Amino acid sequence: MNSEIRVGPAGWSYDDWKGVVYPEKAGAKFDQLAYIATFFDTIEINSSFYRPPTSVMAKSWVRRTAHNKEFKFTAKLYQKFTHERGKATKTDEAAYRHGIDPMAASGKLGALLLQFPWSFKKTDQNREYLSDLLERFKDYPEVVELRHSSWNEPDIYQELEERGVGFCNIDQPLFARSIEPSARATSRIGYIRLHGRNYENWFAENRSPADRYDYLYSPEELQPWIANIKTVSAQAKEIYVITNNHFRGKGIVNALEIKSELAGKKIDGPESLIKEYPRLADSINAK
Repeated sequence: MNSEIRVGPAGWSYDDWKGVVYPEKAGAKFDQLAYIATFFDTIEINSSFYRPPTSVMAKSWVRRTAHNKEFKFTAKLYQKFTHERGKATKTDEAAYRHGIDPMAASGKLGALLLQFPWSFKKTDQNREYLSDLLERFKDYPEVVELRHSSWNEPDIYQELEERGVGFCNIDQPLFARSIEPSARATSRIGYIRLHGRNYENWFAENRSPADRYDYLYSPEELQPWIANIKTVSAQAKEIYVITNNHFRGKGIVNALEIKSELAGKKIDGPESLIKEYPRLADSINAK
């Protein structure tokens, strides 16, 4: 199967990227999104998890990435549907749809990611909830992320295949009953998310999200995932590889290394990153 593999970060608007990913003196007119889209063919929108985007925002995102013809977004579903189950209203659904529809209409929405927490375990009630939610948003290209190992059952994968829903393969700190790394595709969309392995702060209270995702994969740690990406690409048509270890641009570093490894050559990357992470000189041509 000839697959399209898109590699990119989760999000693009982080204060700690200034002077690391973005030039220190970029100026007020510097467009962070457009800049990232010169190096990557996808970005996972994580702000849509915290609040539905507006259609004005979505149209702006599409316009600002138009220079990269291969570019597609993925978007996380609003947390009221996945983390505050039972609280989402029809108004919430309408607002969310209104926000992402400009991307879908332009052909720039590669996947809608339904990310569930580790606490979402496979019970009859939760399975029914998941089924209903997938039905509710079936007019979008869906991918589901399940973090608890109770979901790691053949009947779950079979149901996802029958629905044409993608399965998200994840790398995360492995605690008791955490779902383990995999290389599986259950639809035409293959999806991989690397969260980092920050065991100390993963479930820690009173720590910022930046602390949780403060992790840089070593080249050796990335190698099994390179193999997994190739395995998934043999099963699916479109592959999305997302690096969510965003603290101080570490996800950008790993995304560039993955892209370079898959291409078998150096690729273009932000010049400022090499100063912070000298090992990148082996993978990128500074631009």
